[in-house]
Amino acid sequence: MDLQLKNKIVFISGSTAGIGFAIARKFLQEGAQVIINGRTKASVDKAVEALRSFVVNAAVSGIAADFSKVEEVNRLLSGLPEVDILVNNTGIFEPKPFAQITDDDWFTFFEVNVLSGIRLSRYYFPGMLEKNWGRIIFISSESAILIPAEMIHYGMTKTAQIAVCKGLAELTKGTNVTVNAILPGPTKSRGMGGFLADLSQASGKHPVEVEEDFFKNIRPGSLLQRFSTPEEIANTTVYYCSPLASATNAASIRVDGGLIKNI
Repeated sequence: MDLQLKNKIVFISGSTAGIGFAIARKFLQEGAQVIINGRTKASVDKAVEALRSFVVNAAVSGIAADFSKVEEVNRLLSGLPEVDILVNNTGIFEPKPFAQITDDDWFTFFEVNVLSGIRLSRYYFPGMLEKNWGRIIFISSESAILIPAEMIHYGMTKTAQIAVCKGLAELTKGTNVTVNAILPGPTKSRGMGGFLADLSQASGKHPVEVEEDFFKNIRPGSLLQRFSTPEEIANTTVYYCSPLASATNAASIRVDGGLIKNI
């Protein structure tokens, strides 16, 4: 299937590994021009080279920016004045007891997970409306609906992303611009690897046992009963950025393995 994405200019925040990297690779396979992002130039350069090794003649470049630092975000925006497709993927998470989540933790999670997408969308959204075509995607999470007791601050940011997505979508009425949120379930990304390692250290259990316990005790409602792959999330994301998905707007699209039960 041709997703009609050839030569579309795509920016993906937080895309040197995991879900963001898989999304970049899929866009490149569809012939898009992709700009990836990571916190350091070294990580960006390494990811760009990896993508070029995966996709022949890949039109890929990268910009380093730490989304906890507004001056770096502003520098990124000044170097990339226009995009056709924006994928707000950057994010942080960690398991932490609620009583130990400090004010600084709450602010940091909101800054990186929510304000990153707000700042980028605020900059690129008007241009999309002016040319009457564009796509904005927020990579949210099933944790936006099923707030995890072990990281409430993370769940809060994912819910906030859905709110921003739906509000922005209301401003696209009668245009060819869409704004949607993707809700992955537990995914075997680099971040999840660190999360499982933290749980392993805290519990004293072997990582394999921790992974088994995860679906038995933490996410027992999963119908998939395994971690999704970054590629599975990427396939869904890239489709909803394509002209073929023009009738989907303001949606929270589940790629959650059946965890969310309400209609």
